[in-house]
Amino acid sequence: MKNSKAKRAAYFGMMVALAFTLSYLESLIPFNFGIPGVKLGLANLVVVITLYSMGIKAAFPIAIIRILLAGLTFGNANSLLYSLGGGVLSLLIMWAVKNTGLSVIGVSILGGVFHNIGQISVAALMMGTTKIAYYLPVLLIAGLVTGFLIGTASQLILKRLPDTEEIKK
Repeated sequence: MKNSKAKRAAYFGMMVALAFTLSYLESLIPFNFGIPGVKLGLANLVVVITLYSMGIKAAFPIAIIRILLAGLTFGNANSLLYSLGGGVLSLLIMWAVKNTGLSVIGVSILGGVFHNIGQISVAALMMGTTKIAYYLPVLLIAGLVTGFLIGTASQLILKRLPDTEEIKK
């Protein structure tokens, strides 16, 4: 029992560090899709993999800690709020649909789309206007594409991961 707690703590720490590292790498690589604010979301690989391998109880704190660390390190107060709004909504939607028979790719696509819906919602609240919603169709397409890419990579990684049953306890 003690050994599985240690393994769980090590796994959790490794996933937070990996998510933060991927956030850092993404901040260095100039992804220029021609659309302001669109990123690939490499750190979401870790969130999707953790959601499937460890469940929401591990994925939620990893997502929040990663968003806080990346926001405080590479962003500003606004980007931190946008990321929190998008990240929390995205994770909750992915968790809600994970066991419906939808593939990892489908779940990730929904996560990408709802991440952008969460960000636009936060922006509308912060700006006090819904006019920002004109940008939503572009972001929904971007969320679909990035969700597909992250979901595909997550599915490939999950097939190669060892069983995590011992760590889940």
